[in-house]
Amino acid sequence: MELNNSENNSKQFKVSKNKQEVMKHSDKIALNRIKFVNKNKYYYKDLIKFFKYNILNNSKILEIGCGDGYLLNKLSPKHGVGIDISSKMIEIAKNHYPDIKFYQMDAENITLDEKFDYIIISDTLGYFEDIQKVFQELKKVSKPSTRIIITYHNFIWSPFLKLAEKLNLKMPQKRLNWLNGGDVNNLLYIENYDVIKKGKRFLFPKKIFLISNFINKFIAQLPIINSFCLTGYIIARQNNEDKNEYSTSIIIPARNEKGNIENAVKRMPNFGKHIEIIFIEGHSRDDTYGEIKRVYEKYKSVYDIKYAKQDGKGKGDAVRKGFEMANGDILMILDADLTVPPEDLPKFYNAIASGKGEYINGSRLVYPMEDEAMRTLNMIGNKFFSLMFSWLLGQRIKDTLCGTKVISKNNYKKLIANRKYFGEFDPFGDFDLIFGSSKLSLKFIEIPIKYKARDYGDTNISRFRHGWILLKMLVFAIKKIKFI
Repeated sequence: MELNNSENNSKQFKVSKNKQEVMKHSDKIALNRIKFVNKNKYYYKDLIKFFKYNILNNSKILEIGCGDGYLLNKLSPKHGVGIDISSKMIEIAKNHYPDIKFYQMDAENITLDEKFDYIIISDTLGYFEDIQKVFQELKKVSKPSTRIIITYHNFIWSPFLKLAEKLNLKMPQKRLNWLNGGDVNNLLYIENYDVIKKGKRFLFPKKIFLISNFINKFIAQLPIINSFCLTGYIIARQNNEDKNEYSTSIIIPARNEKGNIENAVKRMPNFGKHIEIIFIEGHSRDDTYGEIKRVYEKYKSVYDIKYAKQDGKGKGDAVRKGFEMANGDILMILDADLTVPPEDLPKFYNAIASGKGEYINGSRLVYPMEDEAMRTLNMIGNKFFSLMFSWLLGQRIKDTLCGTKVISKNNYKKLIANRKYFGEFDPFGDFDLIFGSSKLSLKFIEIPIKYKARDYGDTNISRFRHGWILLKMLVFAIKKIKFI
């Protein structure tokens, strides 16, 4: 049960002299805050766009240092709560936004009794006397799936921001500290948080027709130049190692893989609470479907096996059908060519079941490969795409095209609900999962695997035709993820 309004209003804050000064300053400027927001609408519009991109609709949101509630209201939460040390700010927020709950509360002593999907700290780190204590307190109102989104001003901009305050162009601040991104990362690490993404955005804070949008959308994202942007951001989660056992569904898309079907079952290791094997046949020419039925009949008393024919074309369509049929807590993809050995799947299971990662991707580019496992042009293409996608996603990803990928069923449901942002664009299925997981700010982990040469059949990948498709998808994703 959350804190009662009357209890909170009567709460006497026992704060230091520095905090008392912050409270007095915040109370003093409270009535003028909306004036400064209006003066800097271009900045706040970009800030709102950033938060809306990273927060799912119909979420429970807590804002620490909510001020007059302007930002929290713009995010349209299903259930919104804002806390601030200033009684005047809270009074204004309650009057303006009665559908959102606001409490006068010290962020270093949070007394709420509920958990949130998102916790945002926007441009208020400088007001906190003890940021590490704030991060400790966030554990009371967060869970492993909660995303903590922090924005702060780049220290390089401090002289310009002080000048803007003197010229009455920016709201004056009573700053207690000025931390850079490295300092914040360090404090999060000390308090056992995982930093999922970090970066900077917004280079030109005043709106000039065409020029400002071009600079902030494109130029600001370029290497080196990006380090001079005004707004720094960090997305983190509570690091909580899970000890539970989970059931797993292993989806095996199979097209012209008749010779590999039985080995996919025979070589499947036992791990977790329960394993479900789902074959999705893709209109093969070599009677793969007949072989799947034969293997099902032979092994159905030993293994939990399901199978179906895919309705459309492409691996992406097959994966989505398999995921729809799956009953497991964890969803895995295993390519039927068995170039990623089934024996390696427990590594993927352990990474997600332990809570170390939320989206697990195989990497073929660490260990030496068997001869003929990957052609030279394919290797070059993979390395190029890994560099581009690491820059694009803000998380390291070495091998975007490895077929073995793992996500929880719960997170996949969220991905489906959010899929309309990217659309049905991916014939392979890999990037539907990668882009969707990135937008959910899931923690990426890569598992190195020993990539084997296939024993049966030929690859279904066309280097040039599929390479061109991948390049087009990269350009598409840059527009949807980076240049927003």
